[in-house]
Amino acid sequence: MSTKTVKKRFKILNPEILDEYQKNGKSIIGVTGHYGNWEWGAMAGSLQIKHRAIAIYKPLSNKYIDNYIKKTRAENGTLLKSMYKTNETFENFKKQTCIFLLVADQSPSKIKKAIWVNFLNQDTPCLHGPEKYARMYNYPVFYLDIQRIKRGHYELIAEKLIEEPASLKEGEITELYMSKLEDVIRKKPEDWLWSHKRWKRSRQDLIN
Repeated sequence: MSTKTVKKRFKILNPEILDEYQKNGKSIIGVTGHYGNWEWGAMAGSLQIKHRAIAIYKPLSNKYIDNYIKKTRAENGTLLKSMYKTNETFENFKKQTCIFLLVADQSPSKIKKAIWVNFLNQDTPCLHGPEKYARMYNYPVFYLDIQRIKRGHYELIAEKLIEEPASLKEGEITELYMSKLEDVIRKKPEDWLWSHKRWKRSRQDLIN
């Protein structure tokens, strides 16, 4: 899609709430779920906000496709960085004003580092990354609510979840994030990626 088409089909309705932080030289973390069209969000975000957009993602096993995706995202201004180099990415870009984009509702592979919450009435292990880096760098956390308006058209509203992550107790950031995602899913469950085996891990895996 052309840049014009991307912006027409995926609109950020309140970019000013993020731009205020950019003006003050403050990096932020944007969290969302496998909901709506997060892939278009990676393309559209950097075209409509002023922060440098860095998306943390899981590299694809097909190197050709993986390189193609990284190249096409970079053309619109979004930099893709491997989830296996998250520490390095946050450290390398800490002197720049960035929005770090994390789609973090999948089942964690490292179960011992998981943060457990009640999510959709299930005892659910969650990735520790958003909370870890929000607390480490004290970056404000925003939930990026992506909604399908009609076929091929989406809108995003940014909602501030936490202003001072370092002041919260361990687990609170994850609770707030997953609670917001649950609210979104309950209102319109058909737009969540139910097929991604969210509950394939249990606390029993900590024993085995």
